Amino acid sequence: MGTVGAAAHVFYELLSGVAMPLASRAGPRAAATFWAGSTMTAYHQAARQPEARDNVFAALTGLYLSAVIAHFLGRPRTTRKGLPWLTECEGLTGAIIAPSNVILHVSAAAAIRGLIENRRGRAWGALVPVVTVPWLLREQRREFGRLLVQAQEHPGWWNRRLRSRVTPA
Repeated sequence: MGTVGAAAHVFYELLSGVAMPLASRAGPRAAATFWAGSTMTAYHQAARQPEARDNVFAALTGLYLSAVIAHFLGRPRTTRKGLPWLTECEGLTGAIIAPSNVILHVSAAAAIRGLIENRRGRAWGALVPVVTVPWLLREQRREFGRLLVQAQEHPGWWNRRLRSRVTPA
């Protein structure tokens, strides 16, 4: 479920016209190919993993959780029913931000459940956010800045919502 949630978030951003992670460096086709391929691989392998690979999948689950945490810490938010709720995220605002919030909450729940289920690798999964969230917070700002510039210089359907944004100085 964590893999599906991460893929849903990435592709929702793409379909909503705010690009996707790695698109500023590799382009939208290469980034989409990477995300689709890695999602299919992780999903396929998760169903077949031996217990010896619990640590690997726990770390991957921790990475999914890190992405959710970084989104909620790094973007404007409010609280709804006791949960964080993004008000803006990488060009998503208004009604179009609601599905993104739902995807993030479902992804977080799936990641937490995955860590609980994964008894052998739980420590790895819990350690990953401690290390990766600070890095993701910095990187998401840099990536968003590159995407804004790219939307101005190379407009396309995949970055259409970013074109009206002011490019950072």
